[in-house]
Amino acid sequence: MPSHPKPGSKTDRDALRSELLAIGAPLGVIAAEMRTRFAFRPREAWRHAHGWTLQEAADRFNAATGACGPSADGSLLGKWEKWPDQAGRRVTLTVLTVLAELYGATLEDLLDLEDRRSLPESDRRLLRHQPDPAAPTLAPAPPPAIPSLPVSVSTTTLTGSDLVRTAAQESAQWAQWAEVSNCGPIALEQLAADTQYLASAYLMAEDPLRVFGQTKHLLNRVWDLLYGHQRPRQRRELFTTAGYLFALMSWMTSDLGHRTQAETQARAALLCADSADDPGLHAWVHSTRSKLAFWDGQFRQAIQHAQLGAAYQAPGTVTVLLNCQLADAWAEVGARTEALTALGQAEDAATRDRSSTLHDQVGGLFSCPGGRHANYGAAVHLRGGSAPNALAHADRGLAELQRQPVRAYGTEAQLHITRAGAHLLARDPEGVLDALGVVLALPAEHRTAPVRRRLRDLARDTAASPMGDSAVGLRLQDAIETAVREAARALSPAAPTSAWISSHD
Repeated sequence: MPSHPKPGSKTDRDALRSELLAIGAPLGVIAAEMRTRFAFRPREAWRHAHGWTLQEAADRFNAATGACGPSADGSLLGKWEKWPDQAGRRVTLTVLTVLAELYGATLEDLLDLEDRRSLPESDRRLLRHQPDPAAPTLAPAPPPAIPSLPVSVSTTTLTGSDLVRTAAQESAQWAQWAEVSNCGPIALEQLAADTQYLASAYLMAEDPLRVFGQTKHLLNRVWDLLYGHQRPRQRRELFTTAGYLFALMSWMTSDLGHRTQAETQARAALLCADSADDPGLHAWVHSTRSKLAFWDGQFRQAIQHAQLGAAYQAPGTVTVLLNCQLADAWAEVGARTEALTALGQAEDAATRDRSSTLHDQVGGLFSCPGGRHANYGAAVHLRGGSAPNALAHADRGLAELQRQPVRAYGTEAQLHITRAGAHLLARDPEGVLDALGVVLALPAEHRTAPVRRRLRDLARDTAASPMGDSAVGLRLQDAIETAVREAARALSPAAPTSAWISSHD
């Protein structure tokens, strides 16, 4: 019988690491996957995320600490990874700090519950980041109070030199507190990179629940850091990262069909944008809220959110998307002139973005490339009754999607539905069937709520058209009804959702 390596073997680790690196996964996500799949402890998972042996990691540790710092060999590093197991050796905060810098992680990343239970109380106090269980779920607690100098005599009774010395001691302790932070530039950069990865991974969404879980896990890490102490600039960066993660959670929650919970996530994102004072984040949060309002049928609110977001004149492609959303909502309420004006503004913004060196801060879901832009234009022209313009935009959008490194299935499906609608306007039943065939061929789990809504709209328009009572029209309506029903059943809470995809709208 051939022997098979046990789970977590070098073969398994290398295969998992190579697969995740190939799709651009950052180290934090790789380490999380190592822990989930192979039940590694945190420090071991981060080492394997780099692909290092114990001795390779120990050599790097020694190079980082130099002659005056702690040293380690492979055996000792392995014992640090096993602690607090009996075979392990207690890891100090000094060692953890070096390992965190070495792995591109934070101290919190390298500790789990068993570690925290076993740390001395003095070490737990120094970490200074644990959340208050009584604090609200979505709002970070305020930073800890500035410590005061413990003196036995009230400063009101001191005079002369004693008062001056005591004041200087208090100032020195305050300066020590102000200088300490529970995260550094490498940790902040890693958190931002993890957020960028998740925003792009969501577009592929081959396993949306895993992306949702990874996003929640990363958001928890940012929460924990915000419960601690940072310098003002670092704190603003953490709020910016948290804001994008909240917005991503809102988008995913909406696509799963939970409107109320999606609004909660969006409000938390708005709070983070206020705390970070970040115009770009403000704009993307308003874009998210415009999307929520649109799919809830609140078109006036969708217009207001899009207008509020566009007023920030943020860099990157968010202004393109906001004007597209504005055009979409105006078209839904029948304001054709306003819709076309907004489309023109979106085109102007896209031209400015292409001619500048500015790029989207996060990208992925938080970007508006050509295919996404054209999808909105095609839908607006279709609602306006212009079949040629709708077809032209849809064809352009599909061509743009072919050039993108990540296949946005939801946008692609909606473009094909728009093409079918344009052929319906042109009274071309064969064109309708050909365009819609691509969407109907998708697995049922790929037809998200926005895609199903577009399909139902097409069925309604077909029923009201001259071909509504024809054999082709009736067959088309029946096929759409079956596709929507299958998708709703496949995407019900009790059904597997491994192939569910985002609407990206």
